[in-house]
Amino acid sequence: MARQQAKALAARRMTDDGIRLHSVTRRFGSGSTSVTALDDVSLVIPRGTFTAVMGPSGSGKSTLLQCAAGLDRPTSGSVTVGGTELTALSERKLTLLRRERIGFVFQAFNLLPSLTAEQNVALPLRLSGRRPKRAQVREALRQVGLGDRARHRPTELSGGQQQRVALARALITRPDVLFGDEPTGALDSRTGRDVLALLCGTVDRDGQTIVMVTHDPVAASWADRVVFLVDGRMNGELSGAAAEDIAAHMTKLEAEPTRGRPTQAQPPNQPEAAPC
Repeated sequence: MARQQAKALAARRMTDDGIRLHSVTRRFGSGSTSVTALDDVSLVIPRGTFTAVMGPSGSGKSTLLQCAAGLDRPTSGSVTVGGTELTALSERKLTLLRRERIGFVFQAFNLLPSLTAEQNVALPLRLSGRRPKRAQVREALRQVGLGDRARHRPTELSGGQQQRVALARALITRPDVLFGDEPTGALDSRTGRDVLALLCGTVDRDGQTIVMVTHDPVAASWADRVVFLVDGRMNGELSGAAAEDIAAHMTKLEAEPTRGRPTQAQPPNQPEAAPC
């Protein structure tokens, strides 16, 4: 499917929520020393779309991801993933939901060095009590271009190959949502493009929902939509924007003398198609 056709499909999915955050606030500490990392954030991530989250340092990006993924509980507000409200779940049910319906890809690949690529990919299935089929694991590796590296350990793989193993591991459970926290941050630009192309492919081909926190405008330009945070509050968004437009908006946010007042980001006049 051509990327423009995929974007049109993503637009039609805009009424089908993959993730919904409603009035989410997250505070750390109490009293005069408390810090508000998220301040009444409401956000809808449609199913089958690729969303990037950006903002200045300390804007609450990682906290947003952690609350949306069920890794942290908000102080107030609600988070719903695939129709299930996370804030209403017990710790046990939340752990099971994360294991079965949510995938993660981080800047650190987090592969177990003693296991081969195929054993790392099969790990989520084993942890959930399922016996993975070798053909299923090999197919997951083939889809990320590593069908011939199944028996290699992480130390025998390049950084880009390790990240692709991590991606295969995240996708093998067919999660409702895949979260990425700077997934290309440890990679060179060419390898980073390869990983981003793989992420785009899962959206276009399989209707995967992806949320990626990044500081890199080039990486963000691969997404269907970029949402911005400033001081824990939503501060506009751009759709179909080129890296230059995203970088310009980030520069504007970082130069803003008074933070905390949401402003509406205006889309570029002639947005360029993302490169995937």
